[in-house]
Amino acid sequence: MLQHLDGLDHWRTLPIKQQPQWYDESAVAAASAEIATLPPLVFAGEVDNLRDRLARAASGRAFLLQGGDCAETFAGATAEQIRNRIKTVLQMAVVLTYGASMPVVKMGRMAGQFAKPRSSDTETRGEVTLPAYRGDIVNGYDFTEESRKADASRLLKGYHTAASTINLIRAFTQGGFADLREVHSWNRGFAQNPANQQYERLATDIDRAIKFMEAAGADFDELKRVEFYTGHEGLLMDYERPMTRIDSRTGTPYNTSAHFLWVGERTRDLDGAHIDYFSRIRNPIGVKLGPTTSPETALALIDKLDPEREPGRLTFITRMGAGKIRDALPPLLEAVQASGATPLWVTDPMHGNGMTTQTGYKTRRFDDVVDEVRGFFEAHRAVGTFPGGIHVELTGDDVTECLGGSEMIDEATLATRYESLCDPRLNHMQSLELAFLVAEELEKR
Repeated sequence: MLQHLDGLDHWRTLPIKQQPQWYDESAVAAASAEIATLPPLVFAGEVDNLRDRLARAASGRAFLLQGGDCAETFAGATAEQIRNRIKTVLQMAVVLTYGASMPVVKMGRMAGQFAKPRSSDTETRGEVTLPAYRGDIVNGYDFTEESRKADASRLLKGYHTAASTINLIRAFTQGGFADLREVHSWNRGFAQNPANQQYERLATDIDRAIKFMEAAGADFDELKRVEFYTGHEGLLMDYERPMTRIDSRTGTPYNTSAHFLWVGERTRDLDGAHIDYFSRIRNPIGVKLGPTTSPETALALIDKLDPEREPGRLTFITRMGAGKIRDALPPLLEAVQASGATPLWVTDPMHGNGMTTQTGYKTRRFDDVVDEVRGFFEAHRAVGTFPGGIHVELTGDDVTECLGGSEMIDEATLATRYESLCDPRLNHMQSLELAFLVAEELEKR
């Protein structure tokens, strides 16, 4: 059984990683206490629905599409940017649904992806060393002493920015904007390119099919709304713990900051604070697995986070690197399959393929992203398991952060519109290109 109220704060007694050094601890306590009194951002019933959807994906009856910013910023939470990210995810989902004839679970890396783990606690430029930027919910990106202070007031701003973001998500996805009969309108505002042209042809086919079904008497009221879930890395415990509420129906704790939370590679220690806390809440949980993950570690994580082997409870998000996935993933798939556990397997083809150019830009090659996706599907076909989803960092804007794609973004082009404060994201066109490729792989299953 999940351990409910008993021990919910046991994580406080355990080693914890990737937490900021707040300059005013009393202000942190006050901010967390205030957050604990604020309304939940998501509801237990929605979380339960998502668990059911993820269970279907784990058994090969659906596919998870999770996409959004590497690190959301407060300044980037504008209506236009949120709308463009939603439109991009909706377009990708239509490509996958139509191409693979399979339901797609839609989830944004949105409304809470404000905290970032860092490889170092500090950053040095020249002779100046300051605390590392840990995301807008902790400190500022500007390289000044004042900006880089871990400021507790940002916790509250993170909550309110997440609330306004999720409010807009609900409006767009429940108010008719996401109606499948609007598939053409989702292309408006984006630069015309080969991927959009391919999407327009697909949208025309969908229009024709809908008109035929309407003529045959089908009722399409359900097309007006779409389920859209939120997820982020559960990293900053001064935010996640006060967002944990006890469901009045069951007495069970839910983290109400998002429907889905994942634990990163840097914080998934079996005996650490994060794994202990996430083992005690009801939300579906993801865990990132890198290329050095052993089968024993994967099985131990299942025992910790999903002792009852509940469908939809646990998702493994693999981030191996294009050159390693074909060797590193099959042993994990085989060991987990032999154990009888059925987690959802999702590929993150972004984080294992980072590089830095000579001019200092962090980037990824689109070809490497594509190759890791192909390796993910190949590994599952070889073992006989289900490739259940994809987890990507993307934006609906025409940024130039990842090399390649049909636009042939090169190192010189990166500087023209590189906007990410952390890791490079696929732009709108690259995201659509990737969706068409994933749809082809799903057809081979």
